[in-house]
Amino acid sequence: MLGRFWGYLTTKCQTCSRIRLGLGVALVAVLVAGLLMAAGAAGLAWTNTEKFCIGCHEMRDNVYAEFKDTIHDVNRSGVRATCSDCHVPREPVAMLKRKVAATFELWGHFVTGVIDTKEKFEKHRYELATRVWRRMKETDSLECRNCHKRESMSADLQSEKAQDRHKKADAEGKTCIDCHFGIAHTEPDGPGPQEMKLN
Repeated sequence: MLGRFWGYLTTKCQTCSRIRLGLGVALVAVLVAGLLMAAGAAGLAWTNTEKFCIGCHEMRDNVYAEFKDTIHDVNRSGVRATCSDCHVPREPVAMLKRKVAATFELWGHFVTGVIDTKEKFEKHRYELATRVWRRMKETDSLECRNCHKRESMSADLQSEKAQDRHKKADAEGKTCIDCHFGIAHTEPDGPGPQEMKLN
């Protein structure tokens, strides 16, 4: 079938052989581009899975172990966040930028072994946390807001203390991560995100 199609495209016809060849090349280019895009989308989806994220022992034995049994893992509603829900933006451009940055982080896993033991991980915990906090402050905690819609929050279902804190945070221009850091992972020693200044 492919041979007949190619024969049709390359038939020696004085008026249309170049047009047919051009259409054939364009069709092949579109098919190849489509396959590459499908493979890229599948790769992006695969690297957003929890199985992929905890495939290395650094993540599985440290941050994933801390995440287990937190409110984002197990709760009364059954809504569960995975690594990518909190650490990978959903918007295409922001997601691609994050994926590119993450490829450089693999350097530490495969080449330098900078956090390949519990002790090394703990030594770098604050630095790793501040990277995440900075990114979340820069995006106004967009990853949080993908699930937690402020306009859908019912003040009536919040404690009076929570209502007051949310009002104060709004007035001071705070974002989710300023107060809700350490909700899924162990809090590192050192100043929290509220003390961070963005340049």
